[in-house]
Amino acid sequence: MDPELNIRPFQESDEQDVAELWREIFVDESAYNVPEQDIWRKLKVQRELFLVATLDERVVGTTMAGYDGHRGWLYYVAVSPQYRRRGIGESLMTRVENELRAMGCPKINLQVRAWNIGTVAFYKKLGYQIEERVSLGKRLIVDDQRPPESS
Repeated sequence: MDPELNIRPFQESDEQDVAELWREIFVDESAYNVPEQDIWRKLKVQRELFLVATLDERVVGTTMAGYDGHRGWLYYVAVSPQYRRRGIGESLMTRVENELRAMGCPKINLQVRAWNIGTVAFYKKLGYQIEERVSLGKRLIVDDQRPPESS
């Protein structure tokens, strides 16, 4: 019997599994993208838009989204390599799109590294289009340790 896919909000007990998955998938991320720090920050803002996919309680996929009242953004869409091509990524995308739509989000943006043609093809299959834009960024906080716990 095949295990049943479950997509649910992130739970604190998922932290280690999610961090390990992201380190496996996003090997070329900058030193500023520390999974644990990104997780802690997300849990403070719209934590309901941080989803994990599990099979037999094992984290096999993630997506993290945000909505600012104008656009939705997707981050950390990841599926463990040994579980790809089973519809997990598409299921995660459907769920997060439905969550954003329910919030009134009219459009979703995401970024993919230009060389990652397999991922671009995945999103195109789901109806996403390449838009001619220049992506800019500015670091506001230099991470060197876990943020202090808020009281």
